[in-house]
Amino acid sequence: MNKSNLTYSAMVLMLTLGLSACGGDKKKEASQSLVRVNGEEITVLQLNEELGRTPPQPTPAAQEAARKQVLEALVDRQLLLNEATTNKLERDPKVMQSIERAKAQILAQAYLQGRVAKIAKPTKSEIDDYFAKHPEFFTQRKSFDMNQLVIATKDFSDPLRAIIDNAKSLDDVAVWLDGNKIQYGRNQMTRTTADLPPPLVTKLQGMKKGQLFVIKENDRSLLVGLNDVKDSPVNAEAAAPQIEQFLRNQKSQEAAKDELARLRSIAKLEYLNKADGEKDKAVAAGAPVAAPAKSTATATATDSASNADNMARGVAGLK
Repeated sequence: MNKSNLTYSAMVLMLTLGLSACGGDKKKEASQSLVRVNGEEITVLQLNEELGRTPPQPTPAAQEAARKQVLEALVDRQLLLNEATTNKLERDPKVMQSIERAKAQILAQAYLQGRVAKIAKPTKSEIDDYFAKHPEFFTQRKSFDMNQLVIATKDFSDPLRAIIDNAKSLDDVAVWLDGNKIQYGRNQMTRTTADLPPPLVTKLQGMKKGQLFVIKENDRSLLVGLNDVKDSPVNAEAAAPQIEQFLRNQKSQEAAKDELARLRSIAKLEYLNKADGEKDKAVAAGAPVAAPAKSTATATATDSASNADNMARGVAGLK
């Protein structure tokens, strides 16, 4: 880990919900204390809690280095916390509101996670059934080898489109870009039918090798050339762990939605703003309305299943 990683780790620790460290029992056992920062103790329990939030390290030496860096980050956080307390920032209305918001999110998240934790593990028959119903992800999976030029969308002009329409390869387009002093980047990538949206898979399967196509992504555009298409099947044994995780995530998402629906059904909701009340009636009647932002609790409980395309594919991690 380099100095930039240390700085990043320290910032993460400072900006997370570590402010809760200002409360709690001050009578910590000396044997559990690692550092005293102006009289405030940092304990083994605190260090282990933070280490549990960091990626696992491959070697004992790396683990020890990570331990030292996290400990120093805790010292930095405590120093800042001490200064914040000295300046009575905990009384600032905006800070108080942020603390209450964080507390509400943590409690809601903990409740929902507790509920979804009780969900039964996917059975072998469920895993086998998913495998059998999605041959495009497994037994009939294909791998697409592609090269791409990355161009700023603002530079994607009509003359460039004309060049692309008549180009035989990416190199032809690159020559034109160089001649017109337009910046671009080159990438090579390999994706499978499990990684890509179904419409794009269909398009790629109907293309010839060397054929070009464009994908626009907001401020950048990708000019992609198809190099090769290969069969890349995955057997049931290799796919089982990813399918199990996907089904577990799917069940967690469904359980979270069901629990929120149950709580709404038994709650007494009083919308004091007329517009909000009308919107609620529209939702109940099935009228289309703008989708609300996902609550933190729901987002956290179903984080690994939040992307609709990934939910549909489910096993994009297979290699």
